[in-house]
Amino acid sequence: MKTLKNNGLFLVFFSLFLLSLIGQAFSGVALFNEEQTSSGLEEITFWQYVGSSSFAVDVSENWQSEFLQFLLLILAAVWFVQKGSPESKKLGDRGPESDQDQLLGAFAQENSPLWARVGGWRTTLYSNSLAAVMGAIFMLSWLAQSIAGFSAAAEQRLADLQDPGTWADYVSSPEFWSRTLQNWQSEFLAVASMVILSVYLRQRGSPESKPVGAPHDATDVEG
Repeated sequence: MKTLKNNGLFLVFFSLFLLSLIGQAFSGVALFNEEQTSSGLEEITFWQYVGSSSFAVDVSENWQSEFLQFLLLILAAVWFVQKGSPESKKLGDRGPESDQDQLLGAFAQENSPLWARVGGWRTTLYSNSLAAVMGAIFMLSWLAQSIAGFSAAAEQRLADLQDPGTWADYVSSPEFWSRTLQNWQSEFLAVASMVILSVYLRQRGSPESKPVGAPHDATDVEG
């Protein structure tokens, strides 16, 4: 029970992720089969749909936009601040900060991660590991989206007796960028809204909000 309590936030959101992914798969195969039936084509099974390029492109295009959102927020928050927002550092703390501020090397604590204490390339790598992993997941998701999207588009073009083209043609096509930018703009709007609305609005007890009684210009303060 202690483990569940200590990891409750992650477990709640990971469970919601799994439930929504399963729901997407079931609703997706139902929609796909509706379109198949209306076109006079054969229906497919649930597992055939889950392994299809149609399902893969829908999942991966959402993943890449989400991880891009967090990657840019992580990097932008190093150098840019927003007065009054709990999503921002203090106004004078722009930049990567000192080793003392970051508890690195000689300033590390006894229970600090090993790679924060040893110095050299390992500390440099660990100091940027969050953005590196987020960036890697974004790039892999974007690549998966482009490959699955090309496969789905090629299948449709072949069914229409047209030249399927190449992956490079698809990645430079309006269809690919329309799908991609459609997701990006919603993610950027969500982050911008969170940053600015948290200046003036509150949610009692949430670390994503300032204390209810904190002044609007209080920055880097969590509730």
